[in-house]
This record gives sequence, structure tokens and C-alpha cells, in this order.
Amino acid sequence: MNPEPLRVLVADDHPLFRDGLRSALASLDHIEVVGEAATGDAAIDQALKLQPDVVVMDLQMPAVNGIEATRKIVDASPHIGVLVLTMFDDDDSVFAAMRAGARGYALKGSGQDEIVRAIHAVAAGEAIFGPAIAQRLIDLFASGSSGPPPAFPDLTQREREVLELIATGESNQLIARRLFLSEKTIRNNASNIFTKLQVADRAQAIVRAREAGLGRTRHDQR
Repeated sequence: MNPEPLRVLVADDHPLFRDGLRSALASLDHIEVVGEAATGDAAIDQALKLQPDVVVMDLQMPAVNGIEATRKIVDASPHIGVLVLTMFDDDDSVFAAMRAGARGYALKGSGQDEIVRAIHAVAAGEAIFGPAIAQRLIDLFASGSSGPPPAFPDLTQREREVLELIATGESNQLIARRLFLSEKTIRNNASNIFTKLQVADRAQAIVRAREAGLGRTRHDQR
């Protein structure tokens, strides 16, 4: 008796890539593509409705991004495995995905065999990373580091303090009071932060900061 095929949900906002991946997976006897999603919100809804074995998740999607979608899916249905498949190989993205509960992380340039192998591994409860990501993790731990590198290393200590408070939703006025600084100083720090994070506004900075784990504890306690 043949085993039941793995049920996979594909979440990616690029139609051509999503269609190509769906077609590639659908051609395999041991994988069944049960749904697709073009936004983070849709990925969450489809995952909780369809209860697939694996969600193949892009990181950068409209509205809710892949990190937050992964977190919500895993929180609601821990048995669903999430394999992040993305173009981003920076340390912040890798560790943010791991903290959110992703079991695997691979790059979009990976071959079909590698992606299929990763899907099966994630479905089996294993943690798996593409060769490039795995080598970076090996190098990190071989260097003697006790954990991931600090998020946003370009920020000064003061800017990091300000970003931590921005991530909790504090206004410039409240941040100034908390740090015993002028509002002008906080505005200048915030402007520097937006430039270094390459974001357009405060809302995007909050998303980036929370993805990296900043401000989350205090925010969640509210």
C-alpha cells in the first residue's frame, strides 16, 4: 500500500514563481499541493483551514510578512511544518525565521531535488537548512559565538535603545522621557535608524525590529 502523499501549501506573492513551484511539486506522486497563498494573511487562513503537512513560505509578502505568518501558523497548529523558501540569506532573516518556528530554511536558487528533500525532512519533524545556510550556521558556531549575532550591527548603542522602544509602540515623547533626552534627539536617532534599516517610516521599522526579536517581550506583556 502506497503511503499518503505529503500535503503542501505554497505561499509566495510572485505568481510566476508560485506557479512554477506548484507545477514542479504537483508532478511528483508523493506530494499533493493542496493550496496556494499570495499574502501572509491568506497563508495563515489557508494553513489553518487546510491543515497541510508543510507550508512552503516566502518571507517578503504583502500585509503580514512570512515571519509573522509562520509564527501564527505554528502557534495555532504546531504540527504543521514550515519551510522558508526565500531569496534572503542574511543572518537576521534566518534567525527570525527560526524564532518564529520554521523548521527549515532554503534559498530560491536551490534545485528541485533539494527543495523536495527539505519538504520531506520538515514533514518528518527534522530541522533542515540549504547548504549555503547550513555552512553559515556551522561557521557561526565554530567561531565560538554563544548565539546569533546582534540584530542591526550598524546601529549605535543609543540607536538600539531607541529602536527597542520604538518596537514597543512608544511615541517619541515617551521615549524622550524614558531616556531623559530631548524629543529632537530622539527624532534624529529615529531618522538615523530608518536610514540604516533602509525603511521608509516608523511602521516598517517596527516590523523589522519585531522580526529581529526587539521589543517583543514588553509589547506582548501589554
